[in-house]
Amino acid sequence: MARRQSAPSGRGGDDPMMTKPPGPEIMLRRLTVDEALIRLDKFLNDMYLAGLDSVRIVHGKGTGTLRLAVRRELARHPLVESFRQGDPWEGGEGVTVAYLSKK
Repeated sequence: MARRQSAPSGRGGDDPMMTKPPGPEIMLRRLTVDEALIRLDKFLNDMYLAGLDSVRIVHGKGTGTLRLAVRRELARHPLVESFRQGDPWEGGEGVTVAYLSKK
C-alpha cells in the first residue's frame, strides 16, 4: 500500500519570513520599504563582519519602489563600495549585487 504524501503547505522557499542560515543573499520581496531597509542594514553589517566581498539582494521586479529604495540606501551606506543590477542569470532587474568595502 502506497503512502500518501501531504500537500505542500504553501510556504515555499521564497517566503521572506522563513528562517534561513546566514549567507551572501537576502530576500526582501513582499516586505514594505521600511521593513526591507531595516533588514538590509543588519544584513550588510553582518556580511561585512563575516568578511564577504559581495552580496546579492533580491527585491523583486514589481513596481520598482523597493528596488529604488534599496539602491538609494546602498548608495549612501558606509559599508558599500559599489553596486550593480543583477545580470540576467542572476535575476536581472529583480536583483542588486552590492560590493562591500574592504576592512
